[in-house]
Amino acid sequence: MLSVRVALAAAASSVLGAQLAFAAAAENGKRVFMKAGCWQCHGTVGQGGAAGPRIAPDPLPYEGFAAFVRSTNRAMPPYREAVLSDGDLADIHAYLASIPKPPAADSLPLLRP
Repeated sequence: MLSVRVALAAAASSVLGAQLAFAAAAENGKRVFMKAGCWQCHGTVGQGGAAGPRIAPDPLPYEGFAAFVRSTNRAMPPYREAVLSDGDLADIHAYLASIPKPPAADSLPLLRP
């Protein structure tokens, strides 16, 4: 019975550690998102704007997101690793993934017919 408790405690500790790491990554990602100027086109919470599309909530999967950021040839300049490290890029993705979805329009009294 003791080994089951130890296993459960280890699993809980691992999950909690991962959640804390994700929260720290998201917080750093928000800082880097602002510092790198991403907010200027994509908005402060990734909602999109006149110059950039909506990228949050529900960003692209990380692999596609990273590939686009690194090699885009569209209006957005590519951000090479010398400018934005892989760690910072992963943290930006964590920040975008942490942004909650907005409430449904029909749940807002001012938007109801």
